[in-house]
Amino acid sequence: MSFADLGLSDELLQAVEAAGYTEPTPIQAQTIPPVLMMKDLIGIAQTGTGKTAAFVLPMIDILGHGRRRALMPRSLILEPTRELAAQVAENFEKYGKNHDLKMALLIGGVQMGDQLKALSAGVDVLIATPGRLMDLFERGKIMLTGCELLVIDEADRMLDMGFIPDIETICSKLPANRQTLLFSATMPPVIKKLADRFLTNPKYVEVARPASTNLNIVQHKVMVPARKKREALRQILRSDNVTSAIVFANRKTTVRELAKSLKQHGFSAGEIHGDMDQPARNAELERFKAGEVSILCASDVAARGLDVKGVSHVFNFDTPWHPDDYVHRIGRTGRGGATGRAFTFVAPEDAEAIGNVEKLTGGPIPLYQLDGEVESEAVEAKPARAARPAREAKPAREAKPVREEKPKREARPEPRAERAPRREPKAEEPRRSRRRDPVETHDDGSWNGPVPNFLGVSALN
Repeated sequence: MSFADLGLSDELLQAVEAAGYTEPTPIQAQTIPPVLMMKDLIGIAQTGTGKTAAFVLPMIDILGHGRRRALMPRSLILEPTRELAAQVAENFEKYGKNHDLKMALLIGGVQMGDQLKALSAGVDVLIATPGRLMDLFERGKIMLTGCELLVIDEADRMLDMGFIPDIETICSKLPANRQTLLFSATMPPVIKKLADRFLTNPKYVEVARPASTNLNIVQHKVMVPARKKREALRQILRSDNVTSAIVFANRKTTVRELAKSLKQHGFSAGEIHGDMDQPARNAELERFKAGEVSILCASDVAARGLDVKGVSHVFNFDTPWHPDDYVHRIGRTGRGGATGRAFTFVAPEDAEAIGNVEKLTGGPIPLYQLDGEVESEAVEAKPARAARPAREAKPAREAKPVREEKPKREARPEPRAERAPRREPKAEEPRRSRRRDPVETHDDGSWNGPVPNFLGVSALN
């Protein structure tokens, strides 16, 4: 089957051919015809299957006829992250170059002035994240009553990020007779309920089992202590014919530290995470796409929808906490029919997390054996910990009670008892006793008051 068999216009076919594509992917072949027929659709597809073009291509032809109006976008695409929204915008620019279509990107992290200016001029396609769209809508800067087509992309990710209430609000503001397309990698009950509420008799398209992994990706798990992860990563980077790689970590601080460590060891590395503003994130992505850096350290903000050609490897420096994130992370490689390799580092404390991943993907992930140096050190680390109980006896420290056995301190009550009788004459000769007491006490050395605690504190404590 070719793209020409799907009913696309000649202008669009020329743009597709210029982009280097000749045959549609399964999701594209099954999605484009019903969308062109103006039907609602649910698309279940794993990442890297060409899902974005599956709705962008027919939308370009559908919107090719019509009139733009100020502040009233004709179509709306909702994306969970800024990176995904920017990627969809790139697709519209690439495939819609032969059509007179205006597009606006409405995302956080960038100035709102240019976005408002584009909306005021009228747009055919508005690509937005739910938060920024709701912000403008509540300010009265945008009207949704003219929207003819709605796309909810990465619906399960929307659920994870807490955007479902915003999406429900947005859907309630759109015309009831619109066309709605919903795409997701999985179909949890909340997403099914959303689809039942806002889609009308949708066409259901599924090209792979929900949350299944790409067969073009060779997967491995690496059993390694947490303190040996960096060394293991460097070993594989040097030995496994890595041309470009994305390294995912669970925490932003880990991403920063890992990128710094790789640079110190001579690797060309960049970083992208949620603490960076949007221009900085875009700049780092462009450096990676252009090949200026070969390794991109990333948090899960970049896990979904990041489409970079030629990524040969994906590393899960941390086993993902959520098993769905595993599928989306490793989906950054093995795209467009190419093959890729994915390595997941599993520390002892990750046993439950990797178990959940293997349960989701339908089987155990093959074990990758590290070269002798890292592996042997990892094994030797265990006996060292097991030997610690011997140190707990600490005979030297227990022998310190020598200070408590000093006889002089135990004998203190006797001198005090001797001083007690001397106070008896006070009633008869109060003045003389007061004068003699200090002298007598000093001469016979009977007074040996308590030693202040601070004098017995060791500097080692």
